[in-house]
Amino acid sequence: MTNYGPRIACCYISHELAQKSETTMKPLRKRYITIKDIAKQLGISVSTVSRALRDTYDVSQETRDKVLAKAEELNYRPNFNATGLVQNSTRKIGVLIPSITNYYFSTVITGIQEKAQEGGFTIVLYITNDDPEIESKMLRELTLSSLDGLLVCITSKTQSPDCFLELLQEGLPIVFFDRIMNIEGTSKVMQDDQTGAFRAVEHLVNQGYTRIAHITGPEGLLLTQNRLIGYKNALEHYNLPFNQDWIIHSGFSRKHGTEDMTKLLLQKDIPDAVFAVCDPKAIGALMALREKGIKAGNEIGIIGFTNDPMGEVISPALTTIAEPAYEIGRQSCELLLRHIRKNNFAGEEVILPCHLIERQSTTRQQIT
Repeated sequence: MTNYGPRIACCYISHELAQKSETTMKPLRKRYITIKDIAKQLGISVSTVSRALRDTYDVSQETRDKVLAKAEELNYRPNFNATGLVQNSTRKIGVLIPSITNYYFSTVITGIQEKAQEGGFTIVLYITNDDPEIESKMLRELTLSSLDGLLVCITSKTQSPDCFLELLQEGLPIVFFDRIMNIEGTSKVMQDDQTGAFRAVEHLVNQGYTRIAHITGPEGLLLTQNRLIGYKNALEHYNLPFNQDWIIHSGFSRKHGTEDMTKLLLQKDIPDAVFAVCDPKAIGALMALREKGIKAGNEIGIIGFTNDPMGEVISPALTTIAEPAYEIGRQSCELLLRHIRKNNFAGEEVILPCHLIERQSTTRQQIT
């Protein structure tokens, strides 16, 4: 049974406690179940229902159980606007992310937290483990946390906007960052994926590589699509061949990078360079080359996209496109605070630049 009682505030909520991306979607209006509906069906007063949902001392367990059962049956969800008027803001911001151990996300969180604290807000983390089912479950239960707003980086497999649309309809401000759901009226903050990907391939070309593959993310993700566009644009600009067999879609982990690189090495026509959608995949690709006794840089160049600190300590050090993770965190939080403070604040799209960091994994003449 869903628990609508009081909850202890915390900084981290794990999944264990618990887009189409190119399509612009508009929230739809719907009629919400209220505590008046629950009271009417149970034949009790509205105030009794309200106290039962808040688990106050003066409501019997029997009455509370009946109220909670009816609330679940009717799919009752508290209204954010009404809650905000009564509580005069909770001063809490939710942050929904796929992972906390990833360098990129931990840096984004740092930016978010600093900006939130400057504005007098605290953050509550919701970690989805990059699982769309966990994400949906968390979003369905999110209203119980009485947040003032929500920052979201969707999972790599999120497809439906429905949960986000429901929260928006209830008046909860949402700002997407990095992996976005393109819903009209919401703000988005991203790095310049297309230009960053173009610069990655351009760097490989300048180093003398001509057969360039791309190990990338899930096909439906906007981030994946934009980096693939940048990759293709660079090949076309420099009159290099495009080989569909050199495009491999999978996840974002080091293991995925190793598997993707292994697939490329098994092909009849092997590329002489690889652009990876993120640094973990690039590091996985380097590991696959090491297993095969292939020298990264001299024989096959590898470039990533993130600027994960691991890229500096591996050998050879990883060339990468650095993302402005900290600034993405700060600016996404700043936009959310504007939405919170101004009901009619129009959604904005912020795209931040990336830059190249050149290291040994794309250097032809290495000292061995």
